[in-house]
Amino acid sequence: MDTAELFRDVMRGTYLVPLLIVLLAVLFYLVSNSVFRKVVGKIRASVKESGIPFDLLVWPFRLFTALIGLGAFLHYIPVSPDLKEPLRHALLIVSILGFGWFLLRLLIVTEQFMLQHYSVDVSTTEESRKIATHVSLARKILNVLIVLIAVSGVLMTFDTVRQVGLSILASAGIAGVILGFAAQKSLGTLIAGIQIAITQPIRIGDVVVVESEWGRIEEITLTYVVVALWDQRRLIVPITWFIDRPFENWTRISAELLGTVYIYTDYAIPLDALRRELERIAASSSLWDGRLVKMHVTNTTDKSVEVRALISAANSSDAWELRCLVREQLIEFIRTNYPGGLPKVRMDMGDGGPEAASAASGEM
Repeated sequence: MDTAELFRDVMRGTYLVPLLIVLLAVLFYLVSNSVFRKVVGKIRASVKESGIPFDLLVWPFRLFTALIGLGAFLHYIPVSPDLKEPLRHALLIVSILGFGWFLLRLLIVTEQFMLQHYSVDVSTTEESRKIATHVSLARKILNVLIVLIAVSGVLMTFDTVRQVGLSILASAGIAGVILGFAAQKSLGTLIAGIQIAITQPIRIGDVVVVESEWGRIEEITLTYVVVALWDQRRLIVPITWFIDRPFENWTRISAELLGTVYIYTDYAIPLDALRRELERIAASSSLWDGRLVKMHVTNTTDKSVEVRALISAANSSDAWELRCLVREQLIEFIRTNYPGGLPKVRMDMGDGGPEAASAASGEM
């Protein structure tokens, strides 16, 4: 085909409509991309925090606009029907996957936007940590649903798969029983994850004791929970563990705690002086929240007196530091001011002393 024939075909409209659609698609892409960038810029300027990943939406949005242009252009492409049908099928598959990709990215941006307003530290309110846990688990559940729907949508575009699907639905009773037995543990884990999301025995940011390890809930998924331990280790716990076994949650209602310190002294220690020193230590420390400070004698033996100091703190970290401070300063107070008050072992040999004991042993 020479230039003159191509010009005549264009004038007759053979290629005119596709060219116009291509130009309109490119123009729509450029305009929508520019508008999208301006909208994102305004949203960023209106949000105080800058950690929201709006850039995750750029490429899915570009793909979405490109697919719109291709879908409109495909109908006017002068190709044979045998080639047009595979192109249409491929465009449909890419559109389903692209839309699912866009939804996954949109959920991430929405989650980060909401979490900007709800911190997960123990110093925040219980409502904030509850909402943060709901948002995080809801995104993970929706991710699974979106992926399943997208994969199902792609498979259902094939006629052979659609027929297989109808056959499976016809024998759903037998297939359901077999699948139930095969995936019993996996389904139980997913149900446990949904149960955790609804009842919330644990929340992101809660301080817990699991397997005798103290840590903070860092991440909750549908299958496992990540506990950040105090020494920066990570304990991965199956989510069913929190349903089947008891555990300690130190921030279930509030972060406030009572700390205990045990001191073992001699009977000669003046308890009033020790109690006044405990009150002085608590009052002089910023770790004490001012709610409670008490001292009791909780036990006695033939060698020592057990003294328990009870002090309150705003959270578990402050309680630990305050317990260590009280223990150190009480020991130093007894050692400096009442050295006779430290525990000691006494031996009573009787009225006659060692001679009487020797005589008694000789008579025997």
